Amino acid sequence: MIIKSLDPRISRAGLDDQSGIGALEPMDQWQTYEVFQQKKRGTHHTHVGSLHAPNHEMAILFAKEQYARRGQCVNLWVVKTADVFATSYEDEDIFSTTPEKTYREAEVYKVMDRIQAFKEKQEKI
Repeated sequence: MIIKSLDPRISRAGLDDQSGIGALEPMDQWQTYEVFQQKKRGTHHTHVGSLHAPNHEMAILFAKEQYARRGQCVNLWVVKTADVFATSYEDEDIFSTTPEKTYREAEVYKVMDRIQAFKEKQEKI
């Protein structure tokens, strides 16, 4: 069977899957890494993209060149994509909260008017 590929160079070569020609060596396919960037100290790291690298040292170097060269950056994280785990959408019920315990949420407390009144009182003094 002839190997069909999105890469026209491979399709033109007419390679079949029985021949050893075109077999990938271990370093032919680099690992994928996810890159997280921190723009300022004390802020959260945000996902900025993915890259391919042979090891984590090169991944940090590639991430620095690709994602931190022009913009402001104080810290980078690189994580193997294979090591990133996510919940499935079928498990969304684990994130639901009980409505009778809204007192645990900070957004329930409306104190901005009291804070503003305190600031105005302090300015008058």
